[in-house]
Amino acid sequence: MGRRHPDWLKVKIGGGEQFVKMKSLLRRAKLHTICEEANCPNIAECFDCGTAVFLILGDTCTRNCRYCNVKHGKPLSLNPNEPKDVAESVKELGLKYVVITSVTRDDLGDGGADVFYDCVKEVQKLNKDCKVEVLIPDFKGSKEALKKVVDSKSDVINHNIEVVEELFSDIRPEGDYKISLQVLKNIKKFDGNMKSKSGFMIGLGETEDQIRKTMMDLREVDVDFLTIGQYLQPSREHAKIKKYYTPDEFERFKQMALDLGFHHVESGPLVRSSYHAEKAFC
Repeated sequence: MGRRHPDWLKVKIGGGEQFVKMKSLLRRAKLHTICEEANCPNIAECFDCGTAVFLILGDTCTRNCRYCNVKHGKPLSLNPNEPKDVAESVKELGLKYVVITSVTRDDLGDGGADVFYDCVKEVQKLNKDCKVEVLIPDFKGSKEALKKVVDSKSDVINHNIEVVEELFSDIRPEGDYKISLQVLKNIKKFDGNMKSKSGFMIGLGETEDQIRKTMMDLREVDVDFLTIGQYLQPSREHAKIKKYYTPDEFERFKQMALDLGFHHVESGPLVRSSYHAEKAFC
């Protein structure tokens, strides 16, 4: 029998009119969302509100992180129409805030930076009043790839640190904590006015001191927005949950982050990197 989640992690099942419309449009346009691929617990709420996180560069990741439900392996070739497909879908859905993310594509010379650039530009061209956030991989630390994304002039650039540094070797063996911090630092080096964002999961065995240190490291590289959420094990093959944090504990972490100087913080059991992303601009 699987582990029973606490009551505060229960979510409603989707099925509203907007939810069905969103699913239908995505299938028709042959687009992917991280909401679906990663089994996000907020998919019903977000789809019903007409919000989605578009997953570009295919649906297959070249890395195999122990927390992630996105499939991994050898990716298929890129879809040359993807930027226009995303932009047209955003327009049809009437979105005012869109998040564009991707699987990690270490097989591509630029990690997919050119496609990120094209997607942002196409969305901006067709949707003048829509804000755009990009959630990017580390591009293996490539400054050239990151500069390309920064030059797209999205409203926010997000790169998730994902877990505390001490858990990287086990949970993110193909990632590097210091490279991720450098990516976030370089965003502001390339454009001092760009809003940067990061997030991480807890419940994987980290200590409170490590949580605070992660926040301090992110503030040290001038990250503006932060998200903190409960890790939920996608399958028996993924890393196990070590602890369920209570809503009160998440509220305490939120206050801790605000005290450290983050401009906006989303912290809660069901929070994911793009949850209520538009609120940072309210």
